Amino acid sequence: MYKLNLPEYTFRTKTENTKTLIFDSIRKKFVVLTPEEWVRQNFIQYLIKEKNYPQNFMAVEKQVKVNRLQRRFDLLIYQRNGTPHLIAELKAPNVKITQDAFDQVVRYNMALRVERVVVSNGMQHFACEIDYEKNSYSFLKEIPAF
Repeated sequence: MYKLNLPEYTFRTKTENTKTLIFDSIRKKFVVLTPEEWVRQNFIQYLIKEKNYPQNFMAVEKQVKVNRLQRRFDLLIYQRNGTPHLIAELKAPNVKITQDAFDQVVRYNMALRVERVVVSNGMQHFACEIDYEKNSYSFLKEIPAF
């Protein structure tokens, strides 16, 4: 798989019907290992091991309703009180981070109202903090710890 701009982690994998699967510790099941999934699994481990985000506060590929449409976010992290805290949109390493990726995650956030938004393709990582009172956001120098 791709070498990412993240620390290296070890994963459980297996092959079924010529497809490689990777174990997702959040969903507690094996999923097809696509380039985007590789980024998601590495990014999750980065948040857990380097930034101290609790694994049990994470949700992966869950649906959220936005303007009466069902959408699926990549990763959502809750605060200790159960409110959404951070949403991440993850792309395959060969997918350039564009305004479209930010627009996508901001649309999801309309329903969630998180404090932080992250967009990453495993090579580049962008984090923003949202200020709802000022109706603005600011880019952060790095992904903050939990």
